Amino acid sequence: MRSVFRSAIAVTTLILAVPVGVALAQPAPAPKAAPAAPPAAAPAPQQQELPPMKQIELSDKQIQSLLAAQKDMDAITDKLPENSGDKPDPKLQGQLDDIARKNGFAGYAEYSDVVANVSLVLSGIDPKTKAFTEPPIVLKKQIDEVNADKTMPAKDKQDALADMNEALKYTPNVQYPGNVTLVTKYYDKLSAIMMDDE
Repeated sequence: MRSVFRSAIAVTTLILAVPVGVALAQPAPAPKAAPAAPPAAAPAPQQQELPPMKQIELSDKQIQSLLAAQKDMDAITDKLPENSGDKPDPKLQGQLDDIARKNGFAGYAEYSDVVANVSLVLSGIDPKTKAFTEPPIVLKKQIDEVNADKTMPAKDKQDALADMNEALKYTPNVQYPGNVTLVTKYYDKLSAIMMDDE
C-alpha cells in the first residue's frame, strides 16, 4: 500500500518538473511562516511559492519524441548530484538541450513541459481500468486511505500525509481533455518509463 502513496508523490513531483537549470537553482518550498515574532525579533523570510505548472496541449509527435528521448535523458539526469547547489552544470544542461533537440523538442524546457503534462495525466489514470479521474481527486482519496490505514506506523503516516497534503497544493486539474485521450493511448509505454524513473 505504501508504494501506491510513494508513487502518487513521485508522480506529483514529476508534475512540478521544470528545466534542470531552474530546478537546480530553486530551493524546496519553505514551510508556512509562523505567527508574527515579538517586536525585537527580525522579520521572518517570506515563503517562496512554486510557480504553477505550465499546462500545454500535447500532440502525438511530442509523446513519441518523449518516448524516444527518455533513455538518453535518463543517462544524463542520473549523473546529476542530489544537492547541486544554486549553479546548474552548464555542460549537463547543454547535453539535455542537445538530446531534446535531437528528438524534436525546441530544447529541454519544452521536454520538461511535456513530461510534466504527461505525468499529470498519468497520476489520474487507474492502471487496471484506464479510467481517468482528476489528479487532485485521486490524491484526496489516497489521503483518506492513509488516514484510515490502521497498520501504518504513526511516523510513516504523518510523513506520508505531510508530503501528500503539500503535493495537493500544487496538483491542478487537467486543462486539456485531449491530453487524457492521448496519454491513455500510450499509457503502457509511458507508465513503463515514468515508473522506471521513480
